Amino acid sequence: MWRLAYRGDASVTEIALDAGYETPDGFARAFHQRIGQAPKAFRENPDWVAWAAALGPLAEARNRIMTQNFSLDDVTIREEVAIPVAFMTHRGAPERLGETIRRFISWRKANDVRAATHATYTIFHTDPDHVPEQDYRIDLAAATTRKITLADEGVEAGQIPAGRCAVLRLVGESENLRHAAQFLYGQWLPDSGEELRDFPFYAQRVKFFPDVPEHEAITDLYLPLK
Repeated sequence: MWRLAYRGDASVTEIALDAGYETPDGFARAFHQRIGQAPKAFRENPDWVAWAAALGPLAEARNRIMTQNFSLDDVTIREEVAIPVAFMTHRGAPERLGETIRRFISWRKANDVRAATHATYTIFHTDPDHVPEQDYRIDLAAATTRKITLADEGVEAGQIPAGRCAVLRLVGESENLRHAAQFLYGQWLPDSGEELRDFPFYAQRVKFFPDVPEHEAITDLYLPLK
């Protein structure tokens, strides 16, 4: 489903066969039953609320069953350099984040700021579990020194500042980072004696699904420290 939403260069037939369906029609029927849209209709005009309603319970169940355990030794402290970025902000309903992701991917492709050559970051300004929906904010960012102009609608220039960070690497599924964040904030930080710096928790998507198989995805989480 992620390829259907975010990888327009893959045909519906290709996605269906790769997903294990013998025919595109079988995939289309299953997709429509779960999402309420045909695959082509979803690709053209996604119903993100239906998408979240269909996938949310599956993701929650998987997170309960496949919770990754961390130890204090999994965290390293590094001195990071400043990173100039172009970013697009998503505000509001978390279930509509996919809409912003698609817009940012389109901008990156149109301006040759591709993931293969420009590092991808997610900056978490708020926790959707602890703020009203309208206050939820997350930034999608790409490392680049490209000048941003008014023509880059919805995209702004920014910087991930230099400084010390606690870094935790995740290998595998990274759609829900809640457990890893809870470990960093709730266990590692109190035990470390470190103090937080005035910049949000963020992640670098080193390798991400669906560009690589889900079990090969790599996500580095950064907790900025004083």
